[in-house]
Amino acid sequence: MGLIGVIGAGPAGLVAAGRAAERGHSVFVFEKNGFAGKKLRITGKGRCNITNNCDVDAMISNIPGNGKFLYSSLYLFSNENVISFFENMGLPLKTERGGRVFPDSDKAKDVADALLRYTSKNRVQLIFNSKVKEVIAENGEITGIKLEDGTKKSFDAVILATGGVSYPGTGSTGEGHKMAEKSGHTVTSLKPSLIPLVIKEGWVKEMQGLSLKNAAIRITDKKGHLLYDDFGEMMFTHFGVTGPVILSASRHILEYNYKNVFLHIDLKPALSEEKMDARLQRDFLKYSRKQFKNALDDLLPNLMIPVIIKLSQIPPEKPVNQISKEERQTLVKLLKNLKCEIVASRPIDEAIVTAGGVSVKEINPSTMESKIVKGLYFAGEIIDVDAYTGGFNLTIAFSTGYTAGNSV
Repeated sequence: MGLIGVIGAGPAGLVAAGRAAERGHSVFVFEKNGFAGKKLRITGKGRCNITNNCDVDAMISNIPGNGKFLYSSLYLFSNENVISFFENMGLPLKTERGGRVFPDSDKAKDVADALLRYTSKNRVQLIFNSKVKEVIAENGEITGIKLEDGTKKSFDAVILATGGVSYPGTGSTGEGHKMAEKSGHTVTSLKPSLIPLVIKEGWVKEMQGLSLKNAAIRITDKKGHLLYDDFGEMMFTHFGVTGPVILSASRHILEYNYKNVFLHIDLKPALSEEKMDARLQRDFLKYSRKQFKNALDDLLPNLMIPVIIKLSQIPPEKPVNQISKEERQTLVKLLKNLKCEIVASRPIDEAIVTAGGVSVKEINPSTMESKIVKGLYFAGEIIDVDAYTGGFNLTIAFSTGYTAGNSV
């Protein structure tokens, strides 16, 4: 059997290495960090949403970045296979809202440990603190790799699984893209995806740290056309907004370059405008002898009250029993449609995933092998594929990794 080199000990690289070794190859994994799965260990705030319990078509529909390219790999190693794989590796799993699958322990470290058990069981050799500088090819065929210290290693095939360019502190700094380009591949424009958004309005900063558990959001363009809507958790920050619904929304406005788009927040999605008005009237009756600024405690979080008062343009000291119907209805519309302008995303190194990467036109979808260099394979985020939140991106890593390891 062959001698296989894998560059990168993230989820895609470890699955690729384990599968290649399982098939009888001698496999060496080169990782520039001192341990495996550095980014994986902080995924999902340390909980690690490993996959999503949906069918393959639903999975593809949640992968806006070249999802159809993944049909072959997802049928070979589906989300169901991912679940079976981890359970067979001794990791109990649980399914939560939206089909999201997590380890029972809620610890991403346990996911990394399960992957390391797989590589260990199949006698993969992991070489840490070892940075690969380039892949070596002769006459359009892989012959090996060159390390940063100049050492050359011969291999029959090489799997590039170095990740994207988000979270560079974990080692995803784009070296794999440079190696791919040097070997003749096209790397499409690298953009941030699943990323917090920067808001123009200054009042957002006044609510820094405030989380909304049940907000309904809409994103529109400057003509008012709906681009995306969602319901769930979000948070205000010193620069704008973040949280699960915001991260998902960010992928839908990537093509707008995060400019000339607007965020609309419905603070009370369970109430229609009529019911919201009735609720306000009850509250105002209850606090009729108080000033407006002291009449919203039952309705809104403390951090939000001064902001809403300012935006409503109702004087804060105005007695509640003097607030007009028109003022009250203005307040209703504000609570049902708190609007602000998105002007940018945070820097790409804060993105959960990278959109863009090695062009899928130059990769065989059934094997993950390069169409340009024989014996060169790709797996994971280095490829120009990306998905929404919900376990879909890690599924891509596992599936493409398994396909590459199964094909070398």
